[in-house]
Parts: sequence; C-alpha cells; structure tokens
Amino acid sequence: MASTTPKRSWRQRHFPHPLLSLTLFVVWMLLQNSLSLAHAVLALFLSWGIPLLTHSLWPERPKIRHYGKAMAYVLLVMWDIVVANIQVAAIILFRRNNSLQSCWLEIPLSVRSPEAITAFAGTITMTPGTVSCDLSADGRSLLVHCLDVSDQAEAIAGMKARYEARLQEIFHD
Repeated sequence: MASTTPKRSWRQRHFPHPLLSLTLFVVWMLLQNSLSLAHAVLALFLSWGIPLLTHSLWPERPKIRHYGKAMAYVLLVMWDIVVANIQVAAIILFRRNNSLQSCWLEIPLSVRSPEAITAFAGTITMTPGTVSCDLSADGRSLLVHCLDVSDQAEAIAGMKARYEARLQEIFHD
C-alpha cells in the first residue's frame, strides 16, 4: 500500500521552519548581548532543534496571502504599543481621583482561523491597558479586560476595525 503523505525534501525534513529558526537565532543572540562563539553555537543548536522537535505539533502553515499587509500590521501594532504605553503612564502618573473605568469586554469574533484568532488575542495582550483572557468554547468570542474604557461598544468596534479587520485580510479568513 502506497503512502499518501508527500515526500519531503532534505531541507523540509531537517529545517522545517527556516524563518522560525532565523528568528530564534537572532532573538537568542540579542538576549545574550554578546557575540561569543559559545553563544552562537548554542543559538544555532536551539534555532535548529526547537523547530525540528516541534514540527509535528504544527498542523500546517498559516495561509498568509498579503505579506505587505502583514508587515504593515506589525508596524501598526508596534506603534500602538508605544502610544498605549504613554497613555497608561499618563493614567498612572496624572489621575489622582481613582476615576478608572476598568471593564470586561466580550468581543465577538469574525475571524475563524486559529492563527488569526491567536494574532488578534496576542495583539490585544501586547498593547498596554488591555489583556485577552479567554476564548469562548465555540471560538466565537474573546474575553478582554480593559484598564480604562468610557464607551464599551466603541472600544469593541475600535479593536475589531483596527486589528481584526486587518487580520481577516491578511489570513483571508
């Protein structure tokens, strides 16, 4: 009986996720803050071994159709993180009357792919002042805690328009 799994090339078998390997190598070297040979060898070993050992846990690669939009999304999120840091610092430093309006929001999700949902939840968590806490059992809503929100409907609409809509375009969800 013939096998139905396609034959993988040498590169696919030994380097299943080259971009992840490169990212791991660079991040490891940056975290070490040193360019020693020992750190480079360890970084090479980790950046090769981790993707190789976890390859079977990856169901398939996400279907990203617009890499330009994905890069624009990364830049947008980085900008939003900077702005949110300043806003949270201002809240902490200058609000004296305990007027925070913290709340829990249930954001209905339009995205369906696990990658898009993960990117959306991760974006919310990385942005200071918000944290995604739970995904509903059916995967149709995300529970988010917000530090200071005056209009809950506006906050939900803003997150969906700013992040989720872009992720739908990137992942063709």
